[in-house]
Amino acid sequence: MKIATFNTNSVRVRLPSLIQWMKSQQPDLLCLQEIKVQDKDFPAAAFEEIGYRSVFKGQKTYNGVAILSKLPGEDIRTALYGTDDEEARFVGGRYRDFHLVNVYVPQGFSTDSDKFAYKLQWLEDLLAYIREHFTPADPLLVVGDFNVALDDRDVHDPKHLAGQVGFHPEEQKRLRALLDWGLTDLLRRFHEGGGLYTFWDYRVPKGFKRNIGWRIDYILGTPPMAERAINVWIDREARGADKPSDHTFLVAEFEG
Repeated sequence: MKIATFNTNSVRVRLPSLIQWMKSQQPDLLCLQEIKVQDKDFPAAAFEEIGYRSVFKGQKTYNGVAILSKLPGEDIRTALYGTDDEEARFVGGRYRDFHLVNVYVPQGFSTDSDKFAYKLQWLEDLLAYIREHFTPADPLLVVGDFNVALDDRDVHDPKHLAGQVGFHPEEQKRLRALLDWGLTDLLRRFHEGGGLYTFWDYRVPKGFKRNIGWRIDYILGTPPMAERAINVWIDREARGADKPSDHTFLVAEFEG
């Protein structure tokens, strides 16, 4: 079984290359963030043509999340806080014998802003939701764009970036709380070194070629899912394609 996560930075802009990638890689489940489209405009038909069901929560211009799946989903939830969250950042459900939660964590803007406080609270609320609905013994994956680089290996210049949004100790503390609860950072089960990034800012000249990046996308799993993982990898080639997102695909493969 193959599960991937990808911040599209607009699903409609990325649709041709996204369809091509899906045909080539054949993920069983693909979690998307920042789809930037209202529900009525989500290209579900295009994914259905290649064999994928879609569940999604969209929002005009900003945010938005989706799960594309070859597998039937049950117990679908499209809001962290209730039935009509102000921002579209959460979608989850049960697939086969495990639960999947796909998130797009707020970016935070600046450390002295209300948006940063909202980001910290959102991460706390995500942990509260997970604690309420699951135990570490349950088969659970929590994936997506967390907008947090966890340690020095996950950014190109940790000394310069320390304390900035995305690499701030208060954000890292909240992400580690998810790990302390019982989730494992599955990429780190297979790759311990630095320089493994999932995001390269468009604004940095030749940032991708120079590998000036961040690792802010994650696939986290409870022990039952971590034990089933056989490989986790970052598709750097996709970031170098024509009209790419500023993120690329993070892929995990599991037994069964």
